[in-house]
This record gives sequence, structure tokens and C-alpha cells, in this order.
Amino acid sequence: MLAQPLRASDMYLKELKAYKAPPVKPTDAEGQVQKFSMPKAPASPEEADIANDLKAYEDQVPEVEGQAVAGSAAPPEQDWFEDPEEETDVPPGATH
Repeated sequence: MLAQPLRASDMYLKELKAYKAPPVKPTDAEGQVQKFSMPKAPASPEEADIANDLKAYEDQVPEVEGQAVAGSAAPPEQDWFEDPEEETDVPPGATH
């Protein structure tokens, strides 16, 4: 009984060793992958406009909260906090 499995495995190994893979050709990948093409270069911005925009940005006067703008009076400052008022509805002697 052992002779039969040994013959089958011997035949399998013999066929496996005799197998030659087909040679790979450079055209084998054709149709399987896409052709590579370089993407277009991005358009560069106009340098003259950048220089003018930078100059306009540097010439701007920053607005700071609480400071008056040149030529106008400063608005009166508002008090956003309320002073705690004494409660008059509570009768004297009552506690919370």
C-alpha cells in the first residue's frame, strides 16, 4: 500500500521539476496597465500682481480694537459688566 502513494508523489515531484515557466516578454503587461504620462505643470501666478498685492498689504493700517481711527472721535467705552445691586425684595432677617 505504501508503494502507490510514493509513486504518485514521485511522479508529482518529477513533473514539478520538469515544469518550465514561459518566458516573460516586455509586451506581456500591455493591456494590463495604463501608460504613464507626466501630469501638466501647474500655471504659475503672475509675479507683478503678487508684488502689488504685497505692497498694498504692507501699506494697510491695522485696526486695533479700542483705538480711534484717524480723523474720527473715539466711541464712548461701554461698561459691559453690571454692578451687583442689593436685593430689596428680600425682607430683613431672611437668609438664603
